Amino acid sequence: MARKSLRIIRKSIAFVAALGLMGLTAACSSPSSNQPENGPVEIRFSWWGNATRADITSKAIKEFEAANPNIKVKPEYGDISGYFDKLATQVAANDAPDVITMGGAYPAEYANRGALLDLSKVKDSLDLSKLDPGALENGQVKGAQYGVSTGANALAIVVNPAVFQAAGVALPDDSKWTWDDFAKTAKDITDKSPKGTYGTATVLTHDSLDAFARQRGKSLYTQDGQLGLDKDTVQAYFDYSLKLSESGAAPSASETVEKLNVSTEQTLMGMGQAGMMLTWSNSLTALSKASGAELKLLKLPGETPTPGIWLQSSQFYTISARSKHTDAAAKLVNFLVNNEAAAKIVQSDRGVPSNAGMRTAIQDLLTPQGKTEAAYIDQIGKMEFAPTFIGPTGSTAVSEITARINTDVLFKRLTPEKAAEQWLSESKAAIGK
Repeated sequence: MARKSLRIIRKSIAFVAALGLMGLTAACSSPSSNQPENGPVEIRFSWWGNATRADITSKAIKEFEAANPNIKVKPEYGDISGYFDKLATQVAANDAPDVITMGGAYPAEYANRGALLDLSKVKDSLDLSKLDPGALENGQVKGAQYGVSTGANALAIVVNPAVFQAAGVALPDDSKWTWDDFAKTAKDITDKSPKGTYGTATVLTHDSLDAFARQRGKSLYTQDGQLGLDKDTVQAYFDYSLKLSESGAAPSASETVEKLNVSTEQTLMGMGQAGMMLTWSNSLTALSKASGAELKLLKLPGETPTPGIWLQSSQFYTISARSKHTDAAAKLVNFLVNNEAAAKIVQSDRGVPSNAGMRTAIQDLLTPQGKTEAAYIDQIGKMEFAPTFIGPTGSTAVSEITARINTDVLFKRLTPEKAAEQWLSESKAAIGK
């Protein structure tokens, strides 16, 4: 585990250095072509996900190619575990795909390094006027549009009612439950279930640290790019994570490490061996298919009186600043977010569409799980919650810091107090603050 962390850190350092050099030489390099292209061109499109996502994306690509016979799209995809390592290497080698799918703070990270195209340069081929204002803002960095939201998403507790029923545990009331209620419910399920089945599939994640902080009036990042957390909040987070594992509500430290970065089908929820799982709402369909169960979505515990949840773009489509075919790349992104044929294929796989017209187009096609996801997003959208600030340059390393230190806490190599101190120190260093 330590060797893997060192490898990630070294690669991140090399990546930052390479992008820094790229920024220095950008003024001397040939500008990307952003003029309409009449001749045949080939563009590369990268994304991550399981076989189902690959299948539906391939179908959408075929529709696009049929409508744009002079543009050939070469797909590049793989598991999330190696996706961003590969992308960092490609960008550093000036070999990035033309259309790049990103998530979280990565658009800001890459845009600030000069690796992404300002999408105002392809406004004739990419119409963003029909996207929800909030979705547009999610893809902006310092006022410029670098990412296009694939759809809305929110953290949720995915529950398997069949596991609850088998354990004789009642489903919680998510309008008023607390984190203590969550821990007690999870422990009850583990205690009353066969060995290998747990109340909660995972301990806390980096995303849940953000929600945990918001419920305490804090935030992961501030508007000016600083850390918005104090030691007490981070310590409480690690302490709660440890208690979930120690009590048996969540898997042990070794079992947790074994399940890091596994496919949807290999998660405990995907295998039908968990009552609850804190994850993103758009994972419901894939988890339901993997488990063969009718899963449900609940709001996070502790949402009263201060909500910790927020609406977030599930993913973003971005275009490489070094693409030689930016017009063709923009046409592909435009097709994916504004075309009904694409919407009817992709549906809610990448979040509930941010284009109202596309939401209407797919409503009757959604599976029961898809309708559940859409209803959940609609419910969350009516709540008042704190603003979301995209992490500053270097913040993509913070999620890895969180996972690594949380592992040290679970294995009791660090106390929650020491872990909080180390987290703050390393995170501040990562973002240069």
